[in-house]
Amino acid sequence: MLNLFKSFCECLVSSHKIKSDFFSTSTARKVISSKFPIGVETMYKPVFKSFILFLKKLILTYILLSFNFNCFAEDNQKSLRVGLLAPFSGEYKDMGQSIMLSLQLALGEIGDDNIKIYPRDSGYNNQEKLIQSIESLKEQNIKIVIGPIDNKDFDILETYKNMIFISPSNMDPKVQNNIISMGISLEAQLKSIEQFIKKNERKKTVIMYPKNNYEQLVDEKIKNLDLNKKKIFKYDPDPKLLTGQIEKLTNYKQRKRNLISRVKILEEKDDEVSKIELRKLEQKYTIGDVNFDSVVIIDFGDSLKSVLTSLVYSDVDQDRVLIVTVNQWFDKSIFLENSVKNLYYPSVEIKNFEKYKKKYFETYKVLPNEITILAYDALGLIYYIWNKNDFKINSVKDFIIRDKIKGKIGTFNFIDGKLIQDLSIYKVSNKKFVKF
Repeated sequence: MLNLFKSFCECLVSSHKIKSDFFSTSTARKVISSKFPIGVETMYKPVFKSFILFLKKLILTYILLSFNFNCFAEDNQKSLRVGLLAPFSGEYKDMGQSIMLSLQLALGEIGDDNIKIYPRDSGYNNQEKLIQSIESLKEQNIKIVIGPIDNKDFDILETYKNMIFISPSNMDPKVQNNIISMGISLEAQLKSIEQFIKKNERKKTVIMYPKNNYEQLVDEKIKNLDLNKKKIFKYDPDPKLLTGQIEKLTNYKQRKRNLISRVKILEEKDDEVSKIELRKLEQKYTIGDVNFDSVVIIDFGDSLKSVLTSLVYSDVDQDRVLIVTVNQWFDKSIFLENSVKNLYYPSVEIKNFEKYKKKYFETYKVLPNEITILAYDALGLIYYIWNKNDFKINSVKDFIIRDKIKGKIGTFNFIDGKLIQDLSIYKVSNKKFVKF
């Protein structure tokens, strides 16, 4: 395994000459974060607890050493010095450590000893610690930084105009003055979903999402959806209220009455045709179609599962209605804990995703957090631009290139000042994820 901390100072590790396909992330302990509502359900599933505890102590010790010792190695002109702002303390410290380890894998693939990583603890929801860490990087003359993870810190980042920050946040794909967000944005997901629905020639789409803190963000993003006869349906996140609301959306009670009425009529008839129809109706819960042929659910986790259960309970014909949701990071509990036969959603490249998880696990004996794939690709992007620009990066404008870039998350490029991923559509069927 490569040495993450050389000279007691900054983590300085190598990687291979970057290929156009430069790298990937995974899963991890179940921590559903309110900070990642759109397709980023953070998970962390510990494996080999004793090893993890040892690993955490080792990593934290090295980080502390890196904060308290100066690097005596001389930087040559072709040195790429990248800061890392991640939560090595606080509620999300496991995520921070996972991000740092993923960068070591990325460095191993790039294979260039001229890359140096300078990790700093950003904490979580701790502006004082974040500012101290940025100031520390500034003193080291570090101009390019991966992190922080939370878009709520962006106001602070904007005050450091001579530095460039590449964040795994997924809240807004728009490139700001000195900030690039690498996250799988809702905008990119909706673009893929829109294309998928059009390809399947659906004419009436219901866009569903919960009434919560992110309602306004979703309101804004779905305005640009170019779908015929789209209807907005907001539901209560409380499961006790949700079922009744879905019943109204699907006109369940009337369709149930239609069934009862038709059964009574057929029971009074004695011809063979009526008997056959009656036997078929005895297998049904309702009669009649719902007033839509596709539904997009912008939700995740247990809340998504509740919506899917309610749709099944309301007897929505799954052969007729296309059921689509947002990025679920290949969460297997989706097909283990719901009765929807076919569920579709956009996501990153599954082969790269699984390959990355395997490599990470083989190296560290623990599964990574999904968000680490974004940090992994961020380093690849930085290295690509640095090489392309003759070993220098002056501003965010250097990243705005026409080329399509292929990373572990798939292909992405900059369109109208936004970083947009080309996401694939996956089908959850028969307890498998299948690229559609």
